[in-house]
Amino acid sequence: MGNKLYVGNLPFSIKEEALSELFSDCGSVESARIITDRDTGRSKGFGFFEMSSDSEAEKVISKFNGHEFEGRQLKISIAKPQEKSGSFRSGGRGRY
Repeated sequence: MGNKLYVGNLPFSIKEEALSELFSDCGSVESARIITDRDTGRSKGFGFFEMSSDSEAEKVISKFNGHEFEGRQLKISIAKPQEKSGSFRSGGRGRY
């Protein structure tokens, strides 16, 4: 399975510490990261966190996927590996 999880539809005001605390009922949260806009620093409403084991990750998904948190319905799934982009910003060659 995997113990790194994606969480979407987060309230924009949530902090990483609160995210860790929320999922700590299911086990040990190894890391939590909320993705922010590079220019404004504002949350994009999703993030990633890592549980210490696959069984804890499964427990989080079954308990919190679809769970309402601060008026928003959380979406939790196994994180997919990050794909490398061929975009101009990542060093690819752009066309004019």
